[in-house]
Amino acid sequence: MYRISEFSKITNLTVKALRYYDEQGILVPSHRDSQNGYRYYSEEDFKRAQLVALLRSFEFSISELRDVMENFDEDTDLAYFLEEKKAMIEHKIEKEKKLLKKISLYIEPTGQEESPMQYKIEVKRLEPVIVASIRYQGLYSEVGKYIARIYKAVKGNAGGIPFNLYYNEAYQEKADIEICVPVKRYIEAAGIECRTLPAVERAVSTIHQGSYSQFNHAYKALLDYSRAQDLKLLIPSREKYIKGPGAIFRGNENKYMTEIVIPFE
Repeated sequence: MYRISEFSKITNLTVKALRYYDEQGILVPSHRDSQNGYRYYSEEDFKRAQLVALLRSFEFSISELRDVMENFDEDTDLAYFLEEKKAMIEHKIEKEKKLLKKISLYIEPTGQEESPMQYKIEVKRLEPVIVASIRYQGLYSEVGKYIARIYKAVKGNAGGIPFNLYYNEAYQEKADIEICVPVKRYIEAAGIECRTLPAVERAVSTIHQGSYSQFNHAYKALLDYSRAQDLKLLIPSREKYIKGPGAIFRGNENKYMTEIVIPFE
């Protein structure tokens, strides 16, 4: 058995780290003196310490370390844990790449972004329309998978430009969204509702050209106009995707075109 100072020497783990790993249930010594509380480590503890050191070199967090050490039975298990960690790192890298792109767009704006879009506001009536729709509570980024499901169900019966209805007055991380595809006739499909949306007698509308991440400017233009005209806006608002990403390729975001419509009393 090794005393903690000896064990520290042969594992390259500080005494402070060994005590902490003991407290966290990550590397518990095989024996503890009941009289003085001294820790004594075995040969098996040495093997576990080597594993802990390896995982720390791969930047496993304390909670991840604890999870591995609690569920590690044999050497072949290690590959499974490392594959999961690898997938987590790859996901993080993709997320960081998107953040870098977002920052780059901000600090190196294009000519179009340097000149704020001038939004033309219209007051219009929306005609009744038959739609196949899915309504869900969730992330905005989930829209794509639902709209693909609708198009697969309606097949050749799609009859117009798709749009979303948003039932929240304020921005929500998990929003109440209804995805609508106009159809030529009523259809029946599992998990999809087919109904007629009634006419909207009065609504303010504007066209946004460019990335979806800049929609807030269009909404601000509509809100400012409505306040100036003393209009009471209603929900759901509507985003009509005149030109957007394809089924496979996203294309040039600067050429996306979306009509944003908000009913009012």
